[in-house]
Amino acid sequence: MDLLDKIKAKTAHVGIIGLGYVGLPLVIRYCEEGFRVTGFDIDQRKVERLNRGESYIKHIPSGKIKELRQKRLFEATTDYSRLRNVDCIIICVPTPLKKNKEPDLGYVDKTSDEVAKYLRKGQLVSLESTTYPGTTREILLTKFERKGLKAGKDFFLVFSPEREDPGNPRFHTKNIPKVVGGITPECTKTGEALYGQTINRVIVVSSPEVAEFTKLLENIFRGINIALVNELKMLADRMGIDIWEVIEASSTKPFGFMPFYPGPGLGGHCIPIDPFYLSWKAKEYEFSTRFIELAGEINTGMPNYVVAKIADGLNRQGKCLRNSKILILGVAYKKDTDDIRESPSVEIIDILKDKGAKVDYNDPFIPSFSGMRHYPDLSMKSSELTEKSLKKYDCAAIITNHSQYDYPWIVKNSRLVVDTRNATKGIRSRKIIKA
Repeated sequence: MDLLDKIKAKTAHVGIIGLGYVGLPLVIRYCEEGFRVTGFDIDQRKVERLNRGESYIKHIPSGKIKELRQKRLFEATTDYSRLRNVDCIIICVPTPLKKNKEPDLGYVDKTSDEVAKYLRKGQLVSLESTTYPGTTREILLTKFERKGLKAGKDFFLVFSPEREDPGNPRFHTKNIPKVVGGITPECTKTGEALYGQTINRVIVVSSPEVAEFTKLLENIFRGINIALVNELKMLADRMGIDIWEVIEASSTKPFGFMPFYPGPGLGGHCIPIDPFYLSWKAKEYEFSTRFIELAGEINTGMPNYVVAKIADGLNRQGKCLRNSKILILGVAYKKDTDDIRESPSVEIIDILKDKGAKVDYNDPFIPSFSGMRHYPDLSMKSSELTEKSLKKYDCAAIITNHSQYDYPWIVKNSRLVVDTRNATKGIRSRKIIKA
């Protein structure tokens, strides 16, 4: 039985590398359709937890992992030699930025080296990690064909960008359309078959480069529009105008307008990072991506803007930032999740501490955090949120607008509230400063 037949019969053994916010939902989706899945990760503790039937991601219940383990559909491992035993390999590893905002393809490089080591005839490899156009062909294909195997004949190689929105109750892995572009038509056909077994709609494109560019366009579009409203927020603030009211009014236009909302900065693994993959690659073509660079400059400056608004609010009360007690409300990068990746809250905390403020945080979804990529020495635990504790702080800053927070109660019991999310909409109080 060839690979295409195995996929259609759901007897193909699927291997997923990287068991995080992208990989783990894919594991569940394939197992739900009856596929046997082996998950690969370099984190031994993560692997052990999964094999015990425990989830480490809030919106994925442990009961689901336990069910897959009991049915013997899923197993996690750190042993990459077992890649030779699977039929389809899906790569979902991080693609962060270096300090100089250049792509860091270290995880993709190391993973593709492991795949190349164990690649055999008849396997499909799909890269899902967001990257610049050309990565699949220039890095993965080059490594794999060094073994003397030919893409489209001996093995199949595609790029299919991840599209995950953690915590979104409306969209999930199954109903988010999947883009697939292969090295050859046979590669594309095989990739389309694999994803077509688990996802409602698969969109085929002509090449991996088109699929790679597609993902970048999606997030550059969002990043640039968020930068626009962040800039307009700062202008509106100087003019004494509420930008959220402006956006709400503009949204009543039934055509030609799409609302984007300002915030304290960009978070998550996509929007703060992906645009710079394209701007870096563009330099090879002697092309300047001015919109991307300007949007990045505005968005990365927002945490400092928030700190300035906190300092301004304290100054009105006759206090300086140094030695002031500040409570950060929410360190997740988006509401109602436990996802702290690239969260602007952490940068705001770091800036405040550097300026001499005494900073605590509260987040009902994140009891503690430490050892983050850009802040390896920062280690904190969530503080209790009570009437007594709130009153001891000089300022409470709403950075993530979790649904669990009682905002009227927070305003009532705080000396000063700096609101970066319009969470206090409708609450009239001199204590509130929008930022």
